[in-house]
Amino acid sequence: MAVENTFRQWKKQCLNKMDFSKKGSVDEDIANIVCELNGSENYFTTSSCSGRIIVIDGVSDCMDVQKQNCSWLFVTHQKCQKMDVVSALDRSCGDVIFKFEPFVLHVQCRQLEDAQLLHSAAINSGFRNSGITVGKKGKIIMAVRSTHCLEVPLSHKGQVLVSTDYIEFLVGVANQKMVENLRRIERFCECLQSVVHREDHCESTGGTDENCRFPKEYPAETVCYGAGDSETFGILCMSGVNKRLTQGR
Repeated sequence: MAVENTFRQWKKQCLNKMDFSKKGSVDEDIANIVCELNGSENYFTTSSCSGRIIVIDGVSDCMDVQKQNCSWLFVTHQKCQKMDVVSALDRSCGDVIFKFEPFVLHVQCRQLEDAQLLHSAAINSGFRNSGITVGKKGKIIMAVRSTHCLEVPLSHKGQVLVSTDYIEFLVGVANQKMVENLRRIERFCECLQSVVHREDHCESTGGTDENCRFPKEYPAETVCYGAGDSETFGILCMSGVNKRLTQGR
C-alpha cells in the first residue's frame, strides 16, 4: 500500500508542475499517447518529444534562443524545406549542425511488470533502443527511443562547408526519417491501446483471467538490474544488450 501511495504522489506532483520545455506543451502528434498514459493508473509521462528537425549553432553569443551553449536557429516537429535550412545558415555565426531527432518518451511505471509490457509495445513498434531503469527510490522509468537519428555539420567558424544541393539532399533524408518516425508513433499508439485495455481488464477481474498472466514471449533479457551511479540504482537495458538477467546486490 505504501508503494501505491508513493507512486500516486509522484504522479500528482509530476502532472501538476509547470512544463519547462522549449515549446511549453505536448507535441500534437503524440498528444493522444501522453493522454492515454497519464489517464492510466499504472503510468505517467515525465518528458516527451514527437521528433524534430533542428539547425543548431554551436556559438553561445548569438541572438537566438540559448540551450547548453547552443543557439537554435531552426526547429520543426514536421517535415521541412531546403530554404528553412538555408535561411538558418544565413543567421549563423559559428559551427552549425543539422539534426533529425526521432520520437522520445519517458514514462514512470507503477510496477516492473507494467514497464515490461510498455517496453514490449515499444520494441514491437520499431523503437528498438528502448529500455528500463530502476532508481534507488523505486522509480521505474521506461524510455521509448529509436536509433534512426541524423547529425551533419554544415559550417565551421561561420564558413559554410556544403552546397545547396547537398542541403536539399539532407532535407530529403530527414523528411523521410520524419515520415518513418510518424509511422512508428502510429504503431506504438495501437500497441499502447492493447496494453492499457489489457491492464484495465485485469484490474476489473482482479488478475484472475488467464489473459492477465505476463506474456511468455516477452524478451526478459531486455530488463536488468545492476550497480548504477549515485543517481540511479540500475542500468539502462536495451534490446539485444545484457543477455542475462542479473540482480544487483
